Amino acid sequence: MTYFFETYGCQMNIAESASVERAFIEAGWTKADDVQVADFVIINTCSVRETAESRILGRLGWYASLKAVRKLEERAKNHVFPKAHSYALTNKENPPRLNLAIMGCMAERLIDSLQKDYPVLDYVIGNFQKQYFPDIIAAVEKGEKWIETDEKPHYVFAESSYEKGSHSAFVPIMHGCNNFCSYCIVPYVRGREVSRSPESIFAEIDALSKNGVKEITFLGQNVNSYIWEEEGKEAIDFPSLMQAVSQHIHATKSSIGWIRFMSSHPKDISPDLIQLIKKDPLFCKHIHLPVQHGSNAILDAMRRKYTREAYLEKIAAIKKEIPGVSLSTDIMIGFPGETIEDFEETIALMREVAFENAFMYYYNPREGTKAADMQEQLSIKEKKRRLALVIAEQQAISKRLMEERLGESVRVLAEGFSKDNPEELVGRTERDERVVFPAGPEKIGCFVEVFLTELTGATLRGKIV
Repeated sequence: MTYFFETYGCQMNIAESASVERAFIEAGWTKADDVQVADFVIINTCSVRETAESRILGRLGWYASLKAVRKLEERAKNHVFPKAHSYALTNKENPPRLNLAIMGCMAERLIDSLQKDYPVLDYVIGNFQKQYFPDIIAAVEKGEKWIETDEKPHYVFAESSYEKGSHSAFVPIMHGCNNFCSYCIVPYVRGREVSRSPESIFAEIDALSKNGVKEITFLGQNVNSYIWEEEGKEAIDFPSLMQAVSQHIHATKSSIGWIRFMSSHPKDISPDLIQLIKKDPLFCKHIHLPVQHGSNAILDAMRRKYTREAYLEKIAAIKKEIPGVSLSTDIMIGFPGETIEDFEETIALMREVAFENAFMYYYNPREGTKAADMQEQLSIKEKKRRLALVIAEQQAISKRLMEERLGESVRVLAEGFSKDNPEELVGRTERDERVVFPAGPEKIGCFVEVFLTELTGATLRGKIV
């Protein structure tokens, strides 16, 4: 049996697809090179933005057509069609049956409509059922369907499937969200916050190290809200966990050379964490800290639990203690009630902080959230206009910051060949900058020093020193 994954959304979804893939591999299944020849297709979905859901629903229509072709192939085995009839064979050698599963946040949010309106789906699997994939595989063998989204009391963290040749890996350490920002669907589809045991985290780090992984990124919807509590023991918060991870990596002589984490909530960034990043060379000097907006009125309406001033105080503390730190963020434009003055405050905050990068998008209502029922919804046209201005502002800031890096030597993790030139490699700095440089394949997976010579678009170029 062959399988194929389509994954949409965040890094957590990528990691969870990898853990589900592990179950398929252990069951003896084979990864298909192309969706056209797969026996079993899994779509891991995202509900954070409406555009993601619309794209996925469009894909379901495409899969309905593919299933129809597969059925035609089945009939073709036993019937002779007149010459006037023709059809495209997609899978001449393998059995034509196609099983289609949809899992993740969209399955949680739209269970009723998916069951009713999309008979193309054989399996609808929620966020808390992913760990039961062996049972689902068994159901496949029996030709049964599985539709289940009821939330379980505990989210189960599973080890990722390691793909040979990869030098970076995602390690989920907490799941869910307790913040209930007024615009966000995540708490409703991911559930409450659950943290992973330190022992399980260490075990996965060891497994990744055995495969030569050089960089790990700890993941969570609010990664620095991590807390592990056991009766009779002192609670372990995120800074304590990171310190323990560093000690474990050093003690085991691990291959891990860099540690990253995302996404952080501004309210949870602590002085202890800042000091750890400052002093420990394992931690990349890059922090992704979503601000969402620059206006106190909008931050309050968003229920972000901090003010503009509090956010800027955190940024000032980070910059003071970690010279050369790189900062990135998320910015949402067009929230209900956003005035021109609110918008201009966001532009002003961007200029003051000087983010190296930003994920920028305009607000779209998510059914079931508080913001969806708010008055003063802006038009799509106006939201797009304001978003274009924000993107242009950030592009100018990013260009200036990268130009300032020219003439410096930086440490780069070489990740693989450049798509544009097989004689060049591409990698990233600890500040999460993309760098291209001439080098041979023996440098892939290695940390190298690169002297930066020019900027092309959003990519730095240089040469090994």
